[in-house]
Amino acid sequence: MKHYITRLGVSAMALMSMAGVYAQSLQSGYFDSNYLYRFQANPAMGNNSGFVSMPGLGNLNLSTNGTIGLNHIFYNVNGETTTLLNPNISASEALGGMKDHSRIGIDVRETILAVGFKGFKGYNTFSISARSSASIGLPKEIVRLAKEGISNDTYDLANLGGTGRAWAEVALNHSHQINSQLRIGATLKVLVGVGSFDAHVNTANLRLDKDSYKGEVDAEMHASLKNFTWETDYNDRTKRHYVNGANLDEFGPINGFGGAIDLGAVYTLNPDWEFSLAFTDLGFIQWNNDVTATTNGLQEVDTDALIFNVDNNDSWDKFRDNLSMLYELDDAGDQGTRITGIGATMTAGAQYSLPVYRRLKFGLMNTTRINGDFSWTEFRLSADVQPVKCFSAGVNIAEGTFGFKFGGIINIKAPGFNLFVATDCIPGKLAKQYAPLNSNLNVNFGLNFPF
Repeated sequence: MKHYITRLGVSAMALMSMAGVYAQSLQSGYFDSNYLYRFQANPAMGNNSGFVSMPGLGNLNLSTNGTIGLNHIFYNVNGETTTLLNPNISASEALGGMKDHSRIGIDVRETILAVGFKGFKGYNTFSISARSSASIGLPKEIVRLAKEGISNDTYDLANLGGTGRAWAEVALNHSHQINSQLRIGATLKVLVGVGSFDAHVNTANLRLDKDSYKGEVDAEMHASLKNFTWETDYNDRTKRHYVNGANLDEFGPINGFGGAIDLGAVYTLNPDWEFSLAFTDLGFIQWNNDVTATTNGLQEVDTDALIFNVDNNDSWDKFRDNLSMLYELDDAGDQGTRITGIGATMTAGAQYSLPVYRRLKFGLMNTTRINGDFSWTEFRLSADVQPVKCFSAGVNIAEGTFGFKFGGIINIKAPGFNLFVATDCIPGKLAKQYAPLNSNLNVNFGLNFPF
């Protein structure tokens, strides 16, 4: 049992160490009027001119966000890199900096093509984007069990799991000035699903008493990907097949359809203050299939129900076989269609223009993503300046679910040419391989042609 828990802990940590990207609409550009893609965060925000994006490079957002980083997993012992499971790393040192429920996300957002123009008594944008999102969750208890070994204690191993989505997005946005103070906007999105995956441990408890063990697990995995099947193996002892891998015969790029809307508003109170509010990605994707693996409800093993003696191996065999039921999932096949959300986001902002120098603006915004166990929130304070019409820059600091961040943007916008480079999080200390130790990093780049 100790071997199995240790192996599970190593596998989970390996998954987290490989995860690395978590993107959204650029937060550092929210208060920069030269940033052409503010409509992605708030559809009420239009532009002063039309534009066409460079195909594939109009707005590329790549970032990492997490509550656990490489510095929580890898250590240096006698000049060599090792994992936290190394016996030279004490349990207090390994577990001291970890949260009860650690997580890290994977997400990419790339604007393949975008066109913005004035018309229909407002501003309009048509865009095609590729998006993907994934997150992995790891309870601290599973690391504690892997690190400390079996002791007389109770371990709650729930909240171990992950989720992932990949889809294409075709969006049509319109923003409209209602009066001198209020501007509203909406975006209608058609979503084309590529693939989806969800793995969740609903219940996982181990009670290790002085003279008895009790374990219970309820877990399931759902995969929605064209031509995807589970690979299975056969357990000679229990006479049953169980999932031990996955197989994709031939990749199919389309596996579902859905829709979403973005809603936003901007209210100008006076020349000094402007307030904004938006709700984005309010929608879903219906996937064509749901290939499921499950424990078939709650599975339990309890040594109190068994009598062990050296002359009879039946109880030992039954305990061993029952133990395998805790982690061997049945292939339940394709359960038909499945509906999932894509992670709705709320953004609220307040901007103050300095009366003595209107080109300098200060902003405060809150971004909250609603995504079940992988929801997060963040507050960001910004300072943006536009000394001349063709150049703007900004810096900002943020604090939230993923800790403290420092970001910024540089934006050059001239007739026929727009280039911006930005980051919502400048990395701190880097590993020798130049990976951020705290798992937080963001890069945003765009090349567009205003007209």
